[in-house]
Amino acid sequence: MRVFVLLMGFPGVGKLTIANELSTLVSAKVIDNHWFNNPIFRLLDDDGMAPLPNGISEYTGRIRQVVLDAIVAYSPPSASFIFTQALVEGNEGSLRTFQQIADAARQCSAPLIPIRLHCDEDELARRVSTPTRREHLKSIDVRASRARSNKAQVFNPQHAFASDLDVSSKLAETSAAAVQQHVIRVIAGDFGPLPTTGVATLS
Repeated sequence: MRVFVLLMGFPGVGKLTIANELSTLVSAKVIDNHWFNNPIFRLLDDDGMAPLPNGISEYTGRIRQVVLDAIVAYSPPSASFIFTQALVEGNEGSLRTFQQIADAARQCSAPLIPIRLHCDEDELARRVSTPTRREHLKSIDVRASRARSNKAQVFNPQHAFASDLDVSSKLAETSAAAVQQHVIRVIAGDFGPLPTTGVATLS
């Protein structure tokens, strides 16, 4: 059964690393958020520290929609996908992004399985400061990471197939295996038909 898995978490939490591990377990293609961001980010003098210009998400959102439209139009009926997105609770842009992906899943008749990845402040700051992140035009702002950890929350889709996973002390392989088990349970019908509320917790 095809599935759309959405890994959500703050920058540095390990979304792409976990997605790459998970892709081999559930035979899915990874669609990283920087696929949409970097064509625009490369046009900017972005150092990974300064805030991005206001309105830039409108441009990355258009690219995201084109990719999703292509998935709906051309992906094989058996194709599964893993999306990575840094979505924040109470942010209008994050809500629009979630709705874009949810709509594509609906059009593909695939269950959407949102996974909220969490990490403690110190570990997240350590991961954000990794120099190799700049090679992929990712944020390396430790101060912003700590502020985000203290003030914001990962987007909560209020979806019955959504799950929370703390990855602070987990290897990517362990996290991916936990997500895989949740996906198996969703496919098996353990959570029933698609409702609108409820969050499970992964161990």
